[in-house]
Amino acid sequence: MKIHILPGDSLVAPFEKTNIEGEIVVCRECLIDGDLAVDGLDNFWRERENYLSAAYPKTDNFYRDNVKTEFEKLLNVSAGDEINLWFEYELFCQTNMWFCLSLVQDKDANVFRVAPIVRTENDLWKGFGGLSESDLKKCFANRIEFGDEDILLGKHLWEAFQNKDARRLEDLSETKSDCFPHLKEVCQAAIELQSRPKARLQTIVSAGEDDFHKVFEEFNKTEGIYGFGDLQVKRIYDEIAR
Repeated sequence: MKIHILPGDSLVAPFEKTNIEGEIVVCRECLIDGDLAVDGLDNFWRERENYLSAAYPKTDNFYRDNVKTEFEKLLNVSAGDEINLWFEYELFCQTNMWFCLSLVQDKDANVFRVAPIVRTENDLWKGFGGLSESDLKKCFANRIEFGDEDILLGKHLWEAFQNKDARRLEDLSETKSDCFPHLKEVCQAAIELQSRPKARLQTIVSAGEDDFHKVFEEFNKTEGIYGFGDLQVKRIYDEIAR
């Protein structure tokens, strides 16, 4: 079996146009947001559903039907199956990828990292957005295979992030791996997750900007490493406003 784990629904249609063979799994989590320190997968799913249903209301059972079921496909992979992780460089995608690696680390599958093409430094945190069908094919052709140590590193990164272990994240950030480029910067952003985005938004608002769309644009000029969508930034913005 060949699986492609895509970082969101927006990549599904462009990916399908490439005609690259394999089953699509869509990662719809937002693990950069909310409490993660929960023991056991059953308890984890329950807590995540409760949190995200309150923070980002969707239809009833959305998490169980559209989020959990996608991840469960990874639990059913077998030895020798191929897993392609199409994840971007920023923290939002990285935390989701770390979690995926923790789910498959004992499956003896063949795991690959498919990363977006970066043409300029300004494009680093923009990910797959705007890439053409040809570009996506090149991304796949240039994929990198995870070795056992790389997969274990992903599992350890997930555990450190899950438990908000800043010292462990800092230690892991020094690990050299082609599968984890920009790891030091991403781990530093993870360590500062509870303070840095809010501080940046407070600076923007204090300068007199009150148009949220402009606030969001200014935030991403310096903090694109977080990969926040407008919903994540709006929640922090509203907190500051209150």
